[in-house]
Amino acid sequence: MAQRTSGRGLAGELAAEFLGTLILILFGCGVVAQVVAGGLGDHDSIAWAWGLGVTLGVYVAARLSGAHLNPAVTVALACFKGFSWRKVIPYSLAQTLGAFIAALLVRWNFTEILGKADPGHTLKTQIVFSTLPGNGTFPVSEWGALRDQIIGTAILLLLIFAITDLLNTPPGANMAPFIIGLVVVAIGMAWGTDAGYAINPARDLGPRLASYLTGYGSAWRDQYGNLYFWVPIVGPLIGGVLGAAVYRYMITPFLPAAEEQEPGRVPAPEE
Repeated sequence: MAQRTSGRGLAGELAAEFLGTLILILFGCGVVAQVVAGGLGDHDSIAWAWGLGVTLGVYVAARLSGAHLNPAVTVALACFKGFSWRKVIPYSLAQTLGAFIAALLVRWNFTEILGKADPGHTLKTQIVFSTLPGNGTFPVSEWGALRDQIIGTAILLLLIFAITDLLNTPPGANMAPFIIGLVVVAIGMAWGTDAGYAINPARDLGPRLASYLTGYGSAWRDQYGNLYFWVPIVGPLIGGVLGAAVYRYMITPFLPAAEEQEPGRVPAPEE
């Protein structure tokens, strides 16, 4: 999930962001549909499938676009890693479109299951596509959910910056996508109660729009009737910048330059 340094043009980058995010949502919304509407699996199934969806989406897109798959990642990279600001909106739109199309595919494929579990297409299965405060069950307000999204996305971006920093201790053998997927699994297991760990504006907005267009009339509101769609957009955008800033100002200044690596810190060829 880093800025690409060579390329084949913006069209290829946007195609990669679209397809990588589509893969992410196919696994993410698909597993929630299977658990919530089909009764197969549990919270751990959801956390693992979302994390693996991230991993697989990154492997699809990384070479062409850097595999941001998340507007919060794109904005943070623009703020601190020199990613072009002119690409931020196109990347974000491609990510959201990929999430939207993937959610339509999930909605279509699980039509019968969703209809059986929730004939009125209510908040009961709306959670398949988009998040709710307290997962629609616990007494969490939109402001509590906003707090949660800021913290959760800050954790995500801090760790993405650490994992992809070549001057730190990055994973070898092209394992960074897998480790980033594990980060999402961990966030889902530890930070999933208050707001469903959207931590990604495209992940929530694209499927929310898809569900609204296919029969979920309450998609933009939470269980209290309040407009909620903005929380998983604003929270991650704020949190991503905060998490990246923490890494940038608390770790980056103290890292040695490449030529200053101490013997034994990194593998080195034998003389």
